[in-house]
Amino acid sequence: MVMTGTPGTDLIFINEEFFADAVGPAKLDKLLALGWRHFGTHFFRYSLNIYNGEIRRVLPLRIDLSKFYLSRSQRRILSRNADLRVENRPIEITADSEELFHRHRQRFDHGVPETVYDFLSAQPATIPCEGREIAVYEGERLTAVSYFDVGARTLSGIYAMFDPAEAQRGLGIFTMLKEIECAIASGREFYYQGYAYEGESFYDYKKRFSGLEVYDWQGNWLDADLRKTTG
Repeated sequence: MVMTGTPGTDLIFINEEFFADAVGPAKLDKLLALGWRHFGTHFFRYSLNIYNGEIRRVLPLRIDLSKFYLSRSQRRILSRNADLRVENRPIEITADSEELFHRHRQRFDHGVPETVYDFLSAQPATIPCEGREIAVYEGERLTAVSYFDVGARTLSGIYAMFDPAEAQRGLGIFTMLKEIECAIASGREFYYQGYAYEGESFYDYKKRFSGLEVYDWQGNWLDADLRKTTG
């Protein structure tokens, strides 16, 4: 469903969804390039949403990896977490990751997810596409996990969680940086970090990356530097 706004505006309303058990790497790339996201087998895209009682434009974001470089604060986060062990592996939901999810969900006061399977299928390593995780350990204790899709030319973040007691480490950004590192090392062109909103919101951390591009809901990805407006 597509609706354009009044003449002279660039308002476009899109709200679409479908379900798929299998999506190949090249097809995933095409969907991501058109602003689609997915949780499990549910694929969706929407250009407007309500946030804090306001109608907000949704901003699909990605990073052109040829233009990416680490900021000073991102270098500090990598240095701060250099003592941690990081594993990149197929997604596997374990008792430790489920327990971490339930600790992490306590950070939210609205829109609280019920289970990690709100974001993943029952077989997340293969359905609907190849899925991998960045698992972060302090000793033998699981401290953070992030999940991402593997396309032909892209990687796409799905969901990340961390121990709230370790909030000072910046583990949400740390796992994103590790996903970006994986994308660059494997020769990918783009890293998709998901949706944010026009204006300030909880999701502004996704805007604080170099090489940022924003989808305009008309088939175009536009160069953007939103870092200066988000702290």
